[in-house]
Amino acid sequence: MRTVLFVDDEQAIRSAIDRMYLERDDVRCLFAASGQEGLDILEREEVWVVVSDYQMPGMRGIEFLSRVKGVSPDTVRIMMTAFADLSIAIDAINKSEAYRFVTKPWNNQELMDVIDEALMRYQLVQSLGSADETLFLSLAQTVELKDPYTKGHCDRVAYYAVRLAQAVGLNDNAINDIKHGSWLHDCGKIGVPEGILNYPGRLSENDMETVMQHPRWGSEVARQARMSDTVINIILHHHERFDGKGYPAGLKGEHIPIEARIVALADVFDALYTDRPYRKAFDFDQTIEIMLEMTNTHFDPRIMQLFMPIAEEVRTNGR
Repeated sequence: MRTVLFVDDEQAIRSAIDRMYLERDDVRCLFAASGQEGLDILEREEVWVVVSDYQMPGMRGIEFLSRVKGVSPDTVRIMMTAFADLSIAIDAINKSEAYRFVTKPWNNQELMDVIDEALMRYQLVQSLGSADETLFLSLAQTVELKDPYTKGHCDRVAYYAVRLAQAVGLNDNAINDIKHGSWLHDCGKIGVPEGILNYPGRLSENDMETVMQHPRWGSEVARQARMSDTVINIILHHHERFDGKGYPAGLKGEHIPIEARIVALADVFDALYTDRPYRKAFDFDQTIEIMLEMTNTHFDPRIMQLFMPIAEEVRTNGR
């Protein structure tokens, strides 16, 4: 059961949060009045997310969350405080690796949204850490449920990327990691609101900034789940461009890991060749024409050349 532990020494705060979750049957809420009581609960319960007050008698919030990190490292930690002070926020991030910093008084919906994101992060780490292929694909399909236009996208990208990796001459271990990374390349979109993913038009600058966070968010989770560097590189760098104008790191040319260059090309091919919320699919000739125009700016020209016979097979035989 998705379990959240709230730690606050004020009964009024605990009661307000309890009321906030009265109509939610998908989350189990536990409460503690002190850091020590919270640690006792963690010893006997699987807690997905901890939300702790900063100013508490005895053990303060940062010390408590730091100890949570040692006792239950995968539990996602959130700091809540009435003191909106930058030094407190920095301490919370540096000492306890807090996921979010929330100020009092809070907005109920905003707080629940932050906690829902944290719950998804915990579930994602557990799934990725299992090393179970069926869970990887299931997770990719869960991401696709948020955007009906991408149904089957991760599986198709994996097919194209594996074929490309074979053409490049990579070894079997790398090819297997590329398959997994292709399935999971958009896993960070779990944290992007559906209204943004499904918006039928040009996104605002703020919404686009939200979307552009998904590679970092997904790669952080993959790193926490101790996945291979190849998988992490794919998740983090599949939106880099060959000319250095991509994101999140602005890597250029062969500084972009080969696995990310492969998946980036496969990702764009499928995106162009299928329907999207903002446009219908391009036909095959249009798709290839666009991709050839993007070579040297977006794609590694050598990989694009190797992809051409694979694309022709897709046109002739289908996926």
